Amino acid sequence: MMTSLDCIPCIIRQAVQAARFVTSDAAVHERIVRDVLATAATMDLKQSPPVVGQKVHRMLREMTGMDDPYHAIKAHFNRVALEMLPALSGNVKAASDPLAMAVRYAIAGNVIDLGITNDLTDNEVRRALDQVLSEPFVGDWKEFRRAIADAKSILYLADNAGEIVFDRLLIEQLPPGRVTLAVRGGAVLNDATMADAWTARLQEIAEVIDNGSDAPGTLLGDCSGPFLKRFTEADLIIAKGQGNFETLSEEAANIFSLFQVKCPVVATHTGLPIGTHVLVRSGSASATGQCHRQARV
Repeated sequence: MMTSLDCIPCIIRQAVQAARFVTSDAAVHERIVRDVLATAATMDLKQSPPVVGQKVHRMLREMTGMDDPYHAIKAHFNRVALEMLPALSGNVKAASDPLAMAVRYAIAGNVIDLGITNDLTDNEVRRALDQVLSEPFVGDWKEFRRAIADAKSILYLADNAGEIVFDRLLIEQLPPGRVTLAVRGGAVLNDATMADAWTARLQEIAEVIDNGSDAPGTLLGDCSGPFLKRFTEADLIIAKGQGNFETLSEEAANIFSLFQVKCPVVATHTGLPIGTHVLVRSGSASATGQCHRQARV
């Protein structure tokens, strides 16, 4: 997915929010904004938005001297999600269709995205999970179930901390011994890293690896050799979140993207309203306009 002109104001807003989130130093705020404006002026719009996001957050870490500026808030939302997990797990087990319920919870957890807002509250997270069945949903269940049944190896690409706890519910519904979970190789935004996967105890139910990259998505050209080998060999790839969708929606692989539509650019790209929960197959055919043709549940 290419970067839209409408992404540029959002990138600048995110840079300002991120700078203010990690430091009160106005001089750092100004330096970040000026550097982001300079980057935006020369950016290649044929690249996906996470390419610029990676550059912005590298600058932020360098200027603040903080390896993981979002560490504390990531830990906070991991705790919030873990507190909710037992009740949600019970709901999945009691559901008439546990896989469908687990998918809905996994997508609802995608609300924990500090690239969209730094003001997310615990109550907003709880509300998103409580109201999961009332949210609009678009997905191809038949193809997704068939892909799971046929897959001997499944690569699950995580997105955010906190959200990764809810991913456990879905991973538990996948065939045991076939799942590898991949997290980011370096800190960026509130994206999940190896530490977050261990906090969610996902190593108990799947092999956990990192992708070797600090981009807020999956930029294959920036990922490590071992990760790329897993990516190429996987029979099925489950990609969580907008960042992974933006970077992988046109890749020729058996990819199902699970995310919540959270910005006007992605809404236009998919043909779906903001707030929609999406399960869409990407890969050999572009996901542009595919979503609205999928079965609505």
